[in-house]
Amino acid sequence: MYLPPPRGPLTNWLTSHLRGSRTIPPPLVDGRAGQPWAYDDLQLALWCCYELHYRGFDDVDDTAEWDLDVLAFRAELERPWLEWLTASYRPATTGDRPSQSLRELCAADDGPELAAYLHRHAGREEFREFVLNRSVYQLKEADPHSFGIPRLDGPAKAALVEIQADEYGGGRPERMHAELFRTTMRWLDLDDTYGRYVPEVPAVTLAFSNVMSLFAVHRRWTGALLGHLAALEMTSTMPNRRYAAGATRLGADPAASRYFTEHVEADAVHEQIAAHDLCDSYAQDHPDAVGDILFGAACCLGLDNLFAQHLLDSWATPSTKPRCVAS
Repeated sequence: MYLPPPRGPLTNWLTSHLRGSRTIPPPLVDGRAGQPWAYDDLQLALWCCYELHYRGFDDVDDTAEWDLDVLAFRAELERPWLEWLTASYRPATTGDRPSQSLRELCAADDGPELAAYLHRHAGREEFREFVLNRSVYQLKEADPHSFGIPRLDGPAKAALVEIQADEYGGGRPERMHAELFRTTMRWLDLDDTYGRYVPEVPAVTLAFSNVMSLFAVHRRWTGALLGHLAALEMTSTMPNRRYAAGATRLGADPAASRYFTEHVEADAVHEQIAAHDLCDSYAQDHPDAVGDILFGAACCLGLDNLFAQHLLDSWATPSTKPRCVAS
């Protein structure tokens, strides 16, 4: 994977710096009208900075992962991003066992009905656009949350490893969830290369991925990382059942829809493990982290809702411009 094309002054500087130009100081970072989740240049710059800690780029030296100028630049990018996340999604903390609060938070979520639309109404191109956008995260599925494993101990560590082992196919490469998603992509004539569609997706798609990486690379946000995972698992079963039904309606065979059907069964189990064995156990050892756990969960739900609304709005509004649909 190569560095994606820049989208503004932030990514222009980062791209030039990572490719060896060290003469120009980084530009100032602003929050773009209080909506950093919709700021393409900022979200792409963040995504590129975080990607240095995953697989990196073929045209960037591996030592750039710890380039002090890039790390300082990333911290400036994260400042308005984290300020907005905290202002938008920091919930009130109640009790010392987060599992009940997580259930209440998930039950109260009444976001856009993207899954219902994909189930009954979406055409093939709309379903294709949904999968294209999701590929930015799903092809690295589980990787951000795996950063939490070395930071845990005891029951919480065992619980996270149990969940992640399923995500990675239980030792069978063909059953890894990222590989199952690749099969879905190929059914829709999409390129299943890791990171292929990063240059095409909107800021909100990158933001959904970036919040996981923010929590992953900062040990300070371990609780938020666990809460984010819990919210994913606790709200996954019904949407994936609908995605599977929608894919079948559009002609997907069992292999093409298996990514979704696999999550219907797996996440019903993971939900309990994530809420009780993972988050409650972690909170027992780190009682001050309950608020962070709920914050991570609220960020997961909130950004997923923004992503869903973006797609539904784009499909409801006729446009002469292509919407992230590959040729």
